[in-house]
Formats: sequence, C-alpha cells, structure tokens
Amino acid sequence: MALPSKGRMAEDTLELLKSCQMSVNKLNPRQYVAEIPIFHENLEVWFQRASDVVRKLRYGDVDIGIVGYDMFCEFAKGDGDLMVVHDALGFGRCHLALGVPNTEKFAEVGDLQDLLSMSCWTPESPLRVVTGYHNIAREFFGKHKFQNLALLSADGALEAAPQMGSADIILDLVSSGVTMRENNLREIEGGKILESQGVLVASRKAMLEREGCLEIVHEMIERLEAHLVAEGMFSVQANMIGNSEAEVADRLLSSSSLGGLQGPTVAPVFKKGENGNAAEMGYFAVTVVVPRKELYASVRLLRSIGGSGVLVTPLTYIFDEEPERWRKLKQLLGI
Repeated sequence: MALPSKGRMAEDTLELLKSCQMSVNKLNPRQYVAEIPIFHENLEVWFQRASDVVRKLRYGDVDIGIVGYDMFCEFAKGDGDLMVVHDALGFGRCHLALGVPNTEKFAEVGDLQDLLSMSCWTPESPLRVVTGYHNIAREFFGKHKFQNLALLSADGALEAAPQMGSADIILDLVSSGVTMRENNLREIEGGKILESQGVLVASRKAMLEREGCLEIVHEMIERLEAHLVAEGMFSVQANMIGNSEAEVADRLLSSSSLGGLQGPTVAPVFKKGENGNAAEMGYFAVTVVVPRKELYASVRLLRSIGGSGVLVTPLTYIFDEEPERWRKLKQLLGI
C-alpha cells in the first residue's frame, strides 16, 4: 500500500487510518517503509510522493493507495486497471480551477467562454496556462475545442507566474481561495474543472489475482465507511417515566430529531424487588443517535418530554448492512 509521504494530505491520511483502528506503525521517521499491525504481515506500507502513489499503482509496484482525486485523475488517465474503491474519505477537500488575473486585459472576462473567445489568442500568441496538471488541462481545453494553448510548468508557487509575465493564467488547486485572491487572481464561471478529496484506490488485477488483497480492501472499505458515517454522531441515552415501551416510543417519534437511525430503542428499567426478583420501576431507558449539530437541541427536547439522567457518547463506528461501495466494487469486478 502506498501513502502520501509529506504535507497535509499525509497527516490527514494517517489520522484517518488511526481513527479507524488502522494505525500505521513507522519505526523510524526517516524510513519510507511501515506496517499496519492489524493486517499482521500481509500488508506493507510505502510512503511516496502523491504523484508516485499513482505511478507505482500503474507499474504494479503497489496494490492499494490513498491519494487526492486530482492526482489520480492526472496520472491514472486511461489506465483501466486502476479503480477508485472509496471516493469520499472526507479530507483534503479542494477543487481544481482556472485563476485569471485582475488586470485590464482580463477585465471583461467573466466566464470561460469570454476567456476562450478573446481575439488575442493565436497560434503565434497562445493562451499560456501554467499548471502541474497537464493531462487534465489538455483534456479540458480539448473538450472546448480550444487549440491556441500553451501548457507551462513551474517550480514553486504558480500564482506568481501571471504577475511575472511568464504565463497568462494558472490552473491549480483551490481550497479557501485566499492564496488566489492575495495574488490578484480570481476564478471565473465555468473554470472549475473538478472537485477533489482523499480517495482509496486499488489495482483491479491485484484484487482479483493477489492473495489477500481483496480481503484487505474489503476490510478497509468497511472500517472507513463505518467510521465516516459515525463521525460527528452521538449516542444519547436517558431514562423516561412511562406506561409502556410503545407510549414512550410515541413521545420520542413525535419529534423527527429523536427518531434515531431506524427508530429509538426503548427498554424497561428494573430494580431488585422485595422478594429478591427483578421488578419494573415504571422507568424506561431510551437510546437514540443524533448528529453533532443537533446534539444540544435533542438533549433539551428529550428533557422536555420527560427524559432525565442523559448520557452522551461519541460513536466510532456505525456498521450497517454491507456498504454500498463494496457492493458496487464486487459488481465491477464481476464477483
């Protein structure tokens, strides 16, 4: 398995795996090889540059990887063996977009069509786009049948290229947009090319032919999916006085925020009776699952209908039925 070796993407990848109890054990910080102990000796981890994660998948050096979707699209183009097996890992969110200078030359450019129809672009004087995404850019401008184009590369910050006169516009990743604005650049309508975040990718051939690979991918999908669904969710428990489970459940179901995942759980609370046997108290223990943003409102509502002794517990996993992503993967693999 290949993982990003540097930057925020690397940090977020390791944090997510740790949250899913798939911690990466790297004995020496200067080494580029590690392991994920829960998979015993069946999985070796290699730390690579983001672009090399995809390249090594293509070469067959690794079987599984985590990388930004932007990198996958740029370097996996046309390789039918590589598959995105989880397309929304929830970190590294950004988008790939054109950045146009706020200068007089581009003052009338409000959208992509305005940019491409400028009369100044000729074979002798093409639109110079500086980017690290040449494959994506070539396909994007090709779809719009724009030929007066020169794709340029640059080391370091691309945002400075238009000010230096070495490029007309840029094509780069945008998260908050602050860097682009601070360099006197702006996005235009139609200039957003793709949305990106961390994705789990794998080799079709390895999953079908390499012993243990498909099983590891399956477990990773299960763990990731269960954790990402549970992230930001809380289990709320309370005691309520009532005449029966059904009567208490009716009170809970009168509010949509107390309905839980598939409905509230209601169970009688017992105490030790005079004869030493269990005896009902007239109390019922209720459990519901609520999103973080609705937590306090749900607790107040629970109190208002008779809830007391409220306990709140964050959730690590919500394992439901077989994940939809795993079902789709099996269909694509023909298994």
